[in-house]
Amino acid sequence: MAEFILGVGRQKGAREIIATAEKELIEKEGVPRKIVARSAALEIIAEREALEGPFTSYRLRAHAKGHALEMMQKVVADFEGDCSLTDEDGWNILRCPCPDAKDPDRGLEALDEYCKLVSLPEVWKIHGEKHRIEPISPELLFKALIEYKASDVHLCAGQPPVFRVDGETHVSDVLPSLSATQIMALIRDIAPEKDWKEFTERQQASFSYHQAGLGYSRVSCFIKAGAPHLTFRYLPEIIPSFEDLHIPPDLMESLAHMHHGLILLVGMTGSGKSTTVAALVDYINTHNTSHILTIENPVEYVHHDKKSLMSQRNTGTDTPSFFDAVTGALRHDPDVIVIGEMRDPDTIRSAISAAATGHLVISTLHSNTAYEVINRIVSFFDPVERDLVKLQIRDCLRCVICQRLVPKIGGGRLPALEVMFNDIKPINDAILDGDTDGIRVGMQQTVSHSFLFENYLYGMYKKKEISLENAHFWCTDASILDQMIMGTYSVPRLDSIKAAKAAGTRTS
Repeated sequence: MAEFILGVGRQKGAREIIATAEKELIEKEGVPRKIVARSAALEIIAEREALEGPFTSYRLRAHAKGHALEMMQKVVADFEGDCSLTDEDGWNILRCPCPDAKDPDRGLEALDEYCKLVSLPEVWKIHGEKHRIEPISPELLFKALIEYKASDVHLCAGQPPVFRVDGETHVSDVLPSLSATQIMALIRDIAPEKDWKEFTERQQASFSYHQAGLGYSRVSCFIKAGAPHLTFRYLPEIIPSFEDLHIPPDLMESLAHMHHGLILLVGMTGSGKSTTVAALVDYINTHNTSHILTIENPVEYVHHDKKSLMSQRNTGTDTPSFFDAVTGALRHDPDVIVIGEMRDPDTIRSAISAAATGHLVISTLHSNTAYEVINRIVSFFDPVERDLVKLQIRDCLRCVICQRLVPKIGGGRLPALEVMFNDIKPINDAILDGDTDGIRVGMQQTVSHSFLFENYLYGMYKKKEISLENAHFWCTDASILDQMIMGTYSVPRLDSIKAAKAAGTRTS
């Protein structure tokens, strides 16, 4: 059990010290039935039968001498029959109330009286015992995730489960306040041996869990303030379709029919990238005769063979790393390679190489817009490599989709998309130059199939799917959105940005 240092200041008595310690322990480990507070000269042990209500039994243990011992003896004499003083292995133990007390409340008064007669320490080492130990039911958690239409559930000591619904957290009464003991036991039950070992050694781990008949989950666990925190990200057994996700089917089907090149799904954490990738892979699996190889950490959505042959690899168990799996993938005769996340230069370099050699590569990346992706990728590399990387991206990149989840009128959330197709020369040239503004202007040209968030949000607003306030909140450039709403928007001319650059060069 963890022990915490707590400064309580000049407290009036033992009961106040224990009340302060209880608040601290509830936040760190959950509600205890027993609290032990130790100082150099004194130990307070408080217990109660239930997990609620005041502590009903106190023991003060000390090697008491002189004045401290005299005060113990005085209190026992004054409250005879309701408290007791014994000597056990050199310890003086004052029990308030004693086990056979006639009036337990009077026994607690004896404790208060003793504390008035002595000076109590200000700093204590505290720990809690006898926490809630009833097993947490994963099945109940999954049923609650489905019922609440939640994307995640967080389990942390001292409070009930916290569900994330439509991007907001809500405390639920599906379970009572949890203890660190319960959460640690659940992690031990659901974690594979390798991940449990990683958790105990590194204080964090991530793995997959399957609740048969209800769904899968990406599980993340870590230690905070000495106590475990456990998060389930809910993933349904049936992979949602493009229509279920409210993503344009014609756009996604056009990507699914590509035979080679790099497709990136980007966005911030929790924007639904993994689910969109899963829907795209499922469509390919359903309609194409291909070998689809996925490399994930951990495997999230589980795909079963349909028209295609599915090979899903988990880094750490099936392969040492993303880099090893991607470099080895070319020898496994894949048609489609799905990389869970491009997170380091070696993985990115291998993904670009695979896309350039005739494979369709699908991956994700953290980025706030589609047109910022090129510089985001290039930033992973040393300056000496960056020109070559931009050249390779220009040649192999097919499409970037950036996704944001926007609150829907009436409840729920809908995805808003920004799409950059590498389909016209201005975009192609801007990629090579690493020119974010040039890419953005190119995306607005009518000859490209690309579009900005503002286009998509304006369409959602016109359909009355989202409010004007949320359209403004989730767009990148409110001035463009306002122009679209007022009917004054015009496509920027390509030569305008060239002129601005030329002017900047002359000025410098």
